[in-house]
Amino acid sequence: MKNPYISDLQPDQMATGVFLVAAKDIRQKKSGDPFLSLILADKTGEIDAKMWDNVVEVMDSFERDAFVRVRGLPQIFQNKLQLTVHKIQPLPDSEVELGDFFPASKRDAGEMFAELQAHVNAIGNPHLRALLRAFLDDPEIARRYKIAPAGKSIHHAWLSGLMEHVLSLCALAKVTAKHYADIDEDLLLTGVILHDIGKIYELSYDRSFAYTTEGQLLGHIVMAMRMVDEKVRLVPGFPPKLLLLVQHLIASHHGTLEFGSPKVPSFPEALLLHHLDNLDSKMETMRGLIEKDVRIAGHWTGFSPALERSALKKERFLSDEGVLAPAPPAGPAPVTPANAPKPTNGSPFAAKLNLALQTKPQ
Repeated sequence: MKNPYISDLQPDQMATGVFLVAAKDIRQKKSGDPFLSLILADKTGEIDAKMWDNVVEVMDSFERDAFVRVRGLPQIFQNKLQLTVHKIQPLPDSEVELGDFFPASKRDAGEMFAELQAHVNAIGNPHLRALLRAFLDDPEIARRYKIAPAGKSIHHAWLSGLMEHVLSLCALAKVTAKHYADIDEDLLLTGVILHDIGKIYELSYDRSFAYTTEGQLLGHIVMAMRMVDEKVRLVPGFPPKLLLLVQHLIASHHGTLEFGSPKVPSFPEALLLHHLDNLDSKMETMRGLIEKDVRIAGHWTGFSPALERSALKKERFLSDEGVLAPAPPAGPAPVTPANAPKPTNGSPFAAKLNLALQTKPQ
């Protein structure tokens, strides 16, 4: 069994462990000598790592997505845990247990796929049900759907995360379809199940999560539209107007043009799909932000670009276990102008001089 996991690392306690290289960058010190900037990962999370010495001897011995044995010292840097690497050695795949390194859903993939099939089988519209069955009965699509993440890093970014996200949306869709009059539940569920189907090819997930070349060039919306065009040919007599609605559900699910939708939602099921998708992804993003935040002190997480805010660590706040600290700024730290007065050294003269420099003439 792997030991330690990243979540087990403690500040100022030397550790030796095996990790996946999620990112690797060779940079230069001011002296011109190289240093390694790495992101090391396992199924419990990631840690920023730096190797400052003896870099030339090892920097070409491994690449991104390699497994490495590392000896180093975890330390607090800018209120986060960072690993200073003293030694690093590449390892063959045969010496590791792959399940220790890749985050995965806590639910069984087979069980989730059976639940997904049950949703499809319960759809009353025979054309929509046949279309969805054409997807799930395809062995290659089914294999990928069972293991694909829903995203590279933002939400449900773990193996089988796509199914977990879709099943969550199925539950939300069934509740909201009953709440709002005139919603076609079968059409809404079809959009839920197919809206992110392109991600099974957009993302690569053999090691660390990344975008495939096709994913970079086309994106999952275009890829999903192509997949629907292919599968609908297997459903004789599929109504052309119904096909347009299914295609629009996929094309508009990001909601706005600036977020990648070719079209904005233009009928109720499309609008509802967008808001449910956004709700589920944002709730998971906030949950993950709080759970995985590596800030050592305080009641607030670091700033999340995806959410455009920091999040309150509610449980720590209510139990008052964290160090009392002011709320973080509403965005990234502002850049200090080059001509701004420098901090004083604390002397009375320096304080008066600094005040004079900041005071505008009347």
